[in-house]
Amino acid sequence: MKTAFAALLLIAAGALNTLAFAPFTLWWLPFFTLALLALVVTQVSHWRQALLAGFCYGLGWFGVGISWVHVSIDQFGGLPLVASLGLMALLVAYLALFPALAAALSYWLIGKTATSGWLKLLIFAASWTTAEWLRSFLLTGFPWLSLGYSQTSAGLAAYAPLIGETGITFILAAIAAALARLYQPAPVLARVAPAALAALIIVTAPLLNKVKGWQYSDRNVSVVMVQGNIKQELRWQPEQEWPTMLKYLDLTRPHFSRADIVIWPEAAIPQLEPLAEAFLDNLNKAAFYNDAALITGILDYQRQTEQAWNNLIVLGKDTATASEGSYFYGHANRFSKHHLLPVGEFVPFENWLRALAPIFDLPMSSFSRGSYIQPNLLANDYQLLSAICFEIAFPRQIRANFTSDTDFILTVSNDAWFGDSIGPHQHLQIARMRAREFGKPVLRATNNGITATINPDGSVRQRLPQFQQAVLVDTVPLSSGRTWYARFGDWPLAGCCLLVLLLAGFRLRH
Repeated sequence: MKTAFAALLLIAAGALNTLAFAPFTLWWLPFFTLALLALVVTQVSHWRQALLAGFCYGLGWFGVGISWVHVSIDQFGGLPLVASLGLMALLVAYLALFPALAAALSYWLIGKTATSGWLKLLIFAASWTTAEWLRSFLLTGFPWLSLGYSQTSAGLAAYAPLIGETGITFILAAIAAALARLYQPAPVLARVAPAALAALIIVTAPLLNKVKGWQYSDRNVSVVMVQGNIKQELRWQPEQEWPTMLKYLDLTRPHFSRADIVIWPEAAIPQLEPLAEAFLDNLNKAAFYNDAALITGILDYQRQTEQAWNNLIVLGKDTATASEGSYFYGHANRFSKHHLLPVGEFVPFENWLRALAPIFDLPMSSFSRGSYIQPNLLANDYQLLSAICFEIAFPRQIRANFTSDTDFILTVSNDAWFGDSIGPHQHLQIARMRAREFGKPVLRATNNGITATINPDGSVRQRLPQFQQAVLVDTVPLSSGRTWYARFGDWPLAGCCLLVLLLAGFRLRH
């Protein structure tokens, strides 16, 4: 296969991956696009060619799949179009390094050994999973569009409570390698048997729902989530502070009396917490008098330390028997965002970069990091494990904060940065995978969509339309029990990948 043609074919295959994720959800597509990469890796004659093959696949995969990032860079970054496209190209090229690493590692471990066909499949899957783990970790991590998310609502979805999205990615990569083997020189049985097993794994996956590890309990919670639909360019205008806060309060009032928990989205209150004490005190009393707890996003800034945090705080009743509203400034019933978004919430090498362009000096772009492990929020006797914005894409952080008393996973966001793009749909899909993995309902509150309640099996109960101010009212059933993934996380898979790679390395050495 000619190098130029192969490169274009791999870029196109990677670009097609976008259709596997929300809102398109062609869940079967990555099996074939990744199979093409696996096939090319077996056909090349040097690790540099394998590296290039993986890089081309990554260029298509991320160049189209996260194109929505350019919306925020272009509209709010203050850069010329050429510069914003260049910055986007750098991000895509960086992310493409990880499939390039997976392809090169796979070629190096497979290409020079007389490895059995079955072990070759596992080597490709282990190499791919290891590279994806690095992508979720390096430079604070950006695990967006990991291929396992394509299986959120079909295909291998039933594996999520057992091995999580990372484990699904491993199985998907092994199946892709099995499909690639159909076109490799080998006896018929050696080529067909892996593909037949792969088909059996997919077809029988729904049977695993019987061992998901959780069940519905007899408790229900009345939840109200408010979507203010505040335009991004107005969110931090001083003259818009009170109109924004009063809008959220006016939307909430008709529903206060029938809610156990009211949720406002990320930074719904645009005043800094020390400056908003009068409003927060009245809101605290209003929630208490309506026998409700209210959770809202707000930014905190301490002048003494010159530190700022992106927070969630609880007002009103922390317990059902509380004798007064629980809020006061500095109280411990809060969550501070841990995974900060580069450039958006912290600026690497900020002493140099802030002077270069407006994008490195956006409002509220220098936050302090919250602890990795924090107590669940306590709201009207219910415990909510919290994640702000893209933190929901880090399952290991969710698991580290998951307890036997956790009732909900709560994620709040402001996707107004990304306009009418596919980004918010992908974001909702990620939240649905977290529900499947941990067997807990997920509450997702956003400024302009997509606000939704999600069942423990990942299905969407209710959702609000995008770009409309609206209120979601739902009675959400709770679940009991604990999934295998909640118990053991990615450790069994990590051990499996390490064993496969060590075995391959040992065979290569000898």
